[in-house]
Amino acid sequence: METNFTLAQLRDPRMKEADAILRKCVHCGFCIATCPTYLMLGDERDSPRGRIYLIKTMLEGKATPKQIRPHIDRCLSCYSCMTTCPSGVDYRHLSDYARQIIETSSTRAPGDEAIRKLIRTVLPYPKRFRAALAGVFLALPFRRLLMRSRFKTIGAMLSLAPRSRVRSGVYTHTETVKTEKPRRGRVVLLRGCVQRVLKPNINDSTVRFLNHIGYDVVLSEGEGCCGSLTLHMGKEAEAKALAKINIDIWHDARKNGPIDAIVINASGCGSTVKDYAHLFADDPAYADKARYVSSLAKDVSEFAASQKIDAPVGWSDIRVAYQSSCSMQHGQRVIEEPRQLLRNAGFTVVEIPEGHICCGSAGTYNMLQPDLAKELRERKLQAIASVKPDVVASGNVGCISQLSGPFPIVHTVELLDWAYGGPCPEPLKHLESRVRPLPREGESIEAEGALA
Repeated sequence: METNFTLAQLRDPRMKEADAILRKCVHCGFCIATCPTYLMLGDERDSPRGRIYLIKTMLEGKATPKQIRPHIDRCLSCYSCMTTCPSGVDYRHLSDYARQIIETSSTRAPGDEAIRKLIRTVLPYPKRFRAALAGVFLALPFRRLLMRSRFKTIGAMLSLAPRSRVRSGVYTHTETVKTEKPRRGRVVLLRGCVQRVLKPNINDSTVRFLNHIGYDVVLSEGEGCCGSLTLHMGKEAEAKALAKINIDIWHDARKNGPIDAIVINASGCGSTVKDYAHLFADDPAYADKARYVSSLAKDVSEFAASQKIDAPVGWSDIRVAYQSSCSMQHGQRVIEEPRQLLRNAGFTVVEIPEGHICCGSAGTYNMLQPDLAKELRERKLQAIASVKPDVVASGNVGCISQLSGPFPIVHTVELLDWAYGGPCPEPLKHLESRVRPLPREGESIEAEGALA
């Protein structure tokens, strides 16, 4: 794509990077076929190719941030377009840059801005989020009414809230949880912000599973939100401030011994932490530390797949539909590892049709764009229903919350923890009887889902 930036503009490193990204786009259109918003709306401006052109016109001064804002807001940041693009266009960093300009150069309607500020000041902070949930239960009866009013964003937020109070997790204190198995090493676990409050059982399962495969697990004091939510809302300065806290903590963790990995069990967070090196590339105080952190960041399935794991405690005929989150398959390009781990653990993995299409969660998207998110949710649920699974597994708390309802849905690591001796996940108690001990030597397994 031809660009027309001035030499003065190109002296700015961010603009120079944007220019290089734009010039890679040849407008071939492959991205259109995999873009969820284009599939729903059929508007070229709501496709990656169209958004790239809109961003170009904004950067060249031919369009205002306010003019292109609706189309950028409707982008899920699923990055399916990047997986599809034959030219290697870095749509991710281009759209992040565009969002930052939009948020600093244009004013939103008071109601929209208030909702966005509420999300940014509550969700990334576990104590605030937990306190907010306490009040949510009083408002739950009104969620359907709100969804039919001009306050549908509030209704969408309530629809995603748990219907009952969430118990506290087992591993809530900052500590090092030591393995009782032959020790292989030491890892840090990002406990996250939203997940820590909504689904603490995911972190519990992760700690047990990592202990099982021989790793001490460090739960760091002071660690918090990775910055992903605020970054994708265009608030880069806020995101970097949050990221710096974690970078400093994790960088200093090696003072107490080698760190083999920074393990992350929310793929949206993992995608962002792996990108810290890019986010801080021009920051002399943090560039080296950010590169170190990014180099150690691993999704829990990615890390586990690199380890030798013993046999599971049993086998089953349980059919698991693996829902690969966008941040996992497109953001991190971790694709086969979770599936193989589940197969090795004795489950039958079935593929969901249109697995590359987003479920509509996308961080805060299901709160800020509830109508489009609902349509994508229904599309995904229909695809899941077509393969008749016993359970759905995903590696991202956002997808788990978005798709909760018709099918039992758990985190991949909850199934792995169960398969290797941990407790049965609460939503799967009805399937517990379908797990049988491994056969003794000389016996055979004659059932679908048996270990290979």
